[in-house]
Amino acid sequence: MSEWLGWLRRVAGKTPSALISILASEGSAPRGAGTRMLVTGEALHGTIGGGQLEYRAVEQARAILALPPGHWRVQDYPLGPLLGQCCGGRVRLLIEHCDPTAMDWLADAADERILVSTFLPDRVDRHVSDHALPSSLSARGDRPRAGDSLAEIIGQHRRPLYLFGAGHVGQAIARHAVNLPFRLSWFDTRPVFETIEGVAVVPEAAIEQCVADAPDDAAILILTHDHGLDYRLTHAALNRSPCAYIGLIGSATKGARFHARLTRDGIDTHARGRLTSPIGVPGVTGKEPDVIAIAVLAQLLQLRNA
Repeated sequence: MSEWLGWLRRVAGKTPSALISILASEGSAPRGAGTRMLVTGEALHGTIGGGQLEYRAVEQARAILALPPGHWRVQDYPLGPLLGQCCGGRVRLLIEHCDPTAMDWLADAADERILVSTFLPDRVDRHVSDHALPSSLSARGDRPRAGDSLAEIIGQHRRPLYLFGAGHVGQAIARHAVNLPFRLSWFDTRPVFETIEGVAVVPEAAIEQCVADAPDDAAILILTHDHGLDYRLTHAALNRSPCAYIGLIGSATKGARFHARLTRDGIDTHARGRLTSPIGVPGVTGKEPDVIAIAVLAQLLQLRNA
């Protein structure tokens, strides 16, 4: 994920270049926060996911090359209308004309160090730190303004976390996942939750497509308000190509009932063995949403060591 540093070192110091950075994403976005690509008048380095999103971003990047070095803008793209994605969502991009005279920070940039970017009226000022606390920006609401800052860990892999359900437990998981190495894609079918930052409200008839859209290294967590919807999502998850984790909230009794029904519906033993239910680190028995959230996220963090 730190290839872009090499592009800046090799290309941006010699050729007028624009850097495209994903600041934040929501829903089933093709790439997550921290993904970057470099654009020159003749070439592209890297990708933010291809398709119409990338096409339009590249147009914006080449347009910004006509402005003085350091100039930047933040651009929002709604993924449903733009890309025809039933799972909706949005992406917030930073597009900036690279200033080759303001790249001293590259000498200190390395994986696992923290890059601090501060938005100034005429440029994005950057420095590398070992002590700043990682932060994140939103894909909706007010855009970053002059004086705002972002701190990110260079080269950190963020596992895609596809979270289905925006009730109390879902909200607790999303809250505690902030600053952990996850890229959250959060879904619900109920319009009442569209005001919660990060939630993509998807029609119930299309919700299984969001499971199909998850990358193969994703963790899928299913904890909706409805057992029937939980089953549809579980069936879709087990019926697709394998992913890193499939978790279903509920008791052992619920898990046993789902296994029996999955067997009747033709899901074989190997596929059913990929389902984790109940979810969370064994031995943590609290029912409070925050307790469940921490136990589940701890279990997902163990995937990194597996």
